[in-house]
Amino acid sequence: MQQKVVVIIVTYNGSNWLNKCLQSLQKSVMPISVIAVDNASTDNSVEILKQFSFVEVIQSETNLGFGKANNIGIQKALEQNFDYYFLLNQDAWIESDAIQNLVEVASQNENFGIVSPMHFSPDEISLDVNFEMYWNRKTNSISSEIDEVPFINAAAWLLSRKVIEKVGYFEPLFNHYGEDRNYTDRVHYHGFKTVVVKNSKIYHDRIITRSFQKDVNQSKYKMLAEVLNVNHNYIDGLLNAFRNVIGLPKYFSKYYSTSKVFSMFWQLLGYYILLKFHFFTLFKARKSYK
Repeated sequence: MQQKVVVIIVTYNGSNWLNKCLQSLQKSVMPISVIAVDNASTDNSVEILKQFSFVEVIQSETNLGFGKANNIGIQKALEQNFDYYFLLNQDAWIESDAIQNLVEVASQNENFGIVSPMHFSPDEISLDVNFEMYWNRKTNSISSEIDEVPFINAAAWLLSRKVIEKVGYFEPLFNHYGEDRNYTDRVHYHGFKTVVVKNSKIYHDRIITRSFQKDVNQSKYKMLAEVLNVNHNYIDGLLNAFRNVIGLPKYFSKYYSTSKVFSMFWQLLGYYILLKFHFFTLFKARKSYK
């Protein structure tokens, strides 16, 4: 029986990439549906989306961020009884057999929770820098075509309906960073694996830039992910978060001046104290994962 597959794309001012992204999806050898959730774009992203008749467009009145917008798309897709859910970034495009190869692997291995393709740079030759870092941390070569990894960013995730029904939606406490790490922790808690399928390829057109405030924000969400990591108890999560208060500024000292490193330390310390005051919210979230 043919598997029902949906691609979910969150868009925000993505006019530079959407045509290439959607044109590649049109060429998929596996039949797919597409749901796009637009995060109140101020460019012509919605107009581009509506030019593709196979795309169901959901328009948010506000920018919900990555996780919460994906949740809307996932909920809509669940109502339509899809079997597999491919989360794809707006600035990515796929090989025609990418989704088919992922679904073949996922359908034969029900213990695979997150199934990822290889991520290449826009030159379509070299690997995406961040992806290569994550892939190099592989813990097990399951076969010649499948590697198990601790984490892969959510630029291109295939999830089964079974996994979503067990693990749930993205945690809304995260705004723009850290949702994928939290979700991966929960996937592993429920006994599923995160894998990379080497004969499936996508291309990710992004420029990785460093900014102080972005690094501070990402560090805060890394701490939140530690506290919410249900694979450890709550006290261990707090201890791991506190280690980041010291460890992350130390790591970033190679990029920033001493004054900025101290500024980061105080911001992270303040955030850590704030986390402790939100015990009931965090405890409720952790409990919901189980």
